Amino acid sequence: MTSDNRTGPPGFGSEREMLRAFLDYHRATLAMKCEGLTDQELRQRSMPPSTLSLLGLVRHMAEVERAWFRRVFEDNDAPMVWSDKIDFQAAYDASESTRQEAFTAWEAEVADSRRIERESESLDRAGHQPRWREEVSLRMVMVHVLLEYGRHNGHADLLREGIDGTVGA
Repeated sequence: MTSDNRTGPPGFGSEREMLRAFLDYHRATLAMKCEGLTDQELRQRSMPPSTLSLLGLVRHMAEVERAWFRRVFEDNDAPMVWSDKIDFQAAYDASESTRQEAFTAWEAEVADSRRIERESESLDRAGHQPRWREEVSLRMVMVHVLLEYGRHNGHADLLREGIDGTVGA
């Protein structure tokens, strides 16, 4: 990690501004944790038998973005990125993946998620979560995805430290 170019969330703002800012901050954190590493380093696994790696986390978060924004609000049948069925574990196996492949997919899903959120009139917009077979609000989706990033950025901290000793935000 060469520098911290993230924009911190504001101290004040509307609920929507806060959710948007914290999501973008956590998205930037994941990208920052991967800065300056080779594809091989990004594929380095945490410990056997786990397939968890930084590149796997990026792939997984592409699936999360798709599953919680596109599949809920636009196309309940949109295919997953790295599996023919709903298998979030498949994304973690990045043994044949590259930075370009993973980041291209993740950045595209993030762009779609941002567009869907910005086009929504309200955080109360309802969408259908096909895995749960129930309606959920945009607010719930944004909080859920924020929690996913928070959890996985903790994993990214440990993975990065194991690769090259880099610690910190």
